[in-house]
Parts: sequence; C-alpha cells; structure tokens
Amino acid sequence: MTSTLLIVQFVLAAFVVIAVLLQKSSSIGLGAYSGSNNSLFGAKGPGGFLTKITMTLGLLFIINTLALGYFYNQQKLDSVVDGVKTESLIPSKADAPAAPVVPVVPAK
Repeated sequence: MTSTLLIVQFVLAAFVVIAVLLQKSSSIGLGAYSGSNNSLFGAKGPGGFLTKITMTLGLLFIINTLALGYFYNQQKLDSVVDGVKTESLIPSKADAPAAPVVPVVPAK
C-alpha cells in the first residue's frame, strides 16, 4: 500500500511542478500582495483552468502526504520481535534430555 502511495506521490509532484510552470507569470514580485489587479485573489478571484488544476493537484498532494505519513507510522508500530516464535527458540523442560546417570563406584 505504501509503495503505491509513494509512486502516486512522485507522479503528483511532477504534475504540480508542470502545472505551476505552465501558468502565466505576473512579473511584479512582492507587488502581487499590494492589491493590484493581478494579485493572488484580485477582483476576479482565482480563475482559469490551470489555477483550478493546480489547486486540485496541490490538495491531492497534501492528502497523499498525510496518508503516507499515517501508513508509515502504522508500520513502525509493528515490531519485528512480535513475529518471532519463542516456543521454538527456548527448549522446555519436557524437551530437555534427562540428566545422565553416573554409576557410583565405592572407594576401596
């Protein structure tokens, strides 16, 4: 599951970069936030096909990032030690061989 989401993350990242690079540049630097007509949310609001696609791709990218973080965290909660069978590693007393009987030889 995480490998599929990771592949989707790379594809989404590439599409977001392409969508951002295809948009028209306003070339006014920090003046975009001063209330000009070409500002981020100017008089016409966010419009255009590329803007909507970029917003959708960005939202999908964030949702996929949160899902990846959740699934990777769930994998970290599972311990490798939980899957080890301890019965086969530690012999029980029933499986242990009996102590050898050593004949007692009387001393002369």
